Amino acid sequence: MMRRRISPREAKRMMQRMGLNMDAIPGVEQVVIKTSSHEIIIEAPEVAVIELQGQKMFQVAGGKVTERVIERKLTIPEEDVKLVADQTGRSIEEARKALEQCDGDLARAILLLQSNP
Repeated sequence: MMRRRISPREAKRMMQRMGLNMDAIPGVEQVVIKTSSHEIIIEAPEVAVIELQGQKMFQVAGGKVTERVIERKLTIPEEDVKLVADQTGRSIEEARKALEQCDGDLARAILLLQSNP
């Protein structure tokens, strides 16, 4: 059985009838994907936008991929440090260390200090 080849124009028309639209984005230099812990950088990729039922999806292909870890500095408000110190009867320094250990989580820091005499 022979299969008939579909021309790109026919394929585009069929996709449009199904509510699917796909276009390339020309001249993309870089795509950066950021998470809370790292970045993925894709240099010179080919990017296509696919629109289906009002939602856009981006397809990224090719390019040079590099990753880097993001070091985030935790800033703990002084009010939080004082609250933990007051609740546990510990020093400001001990409260700050506990908050840093618990990523700023007040309840966990208080429990940590209360469980360690």
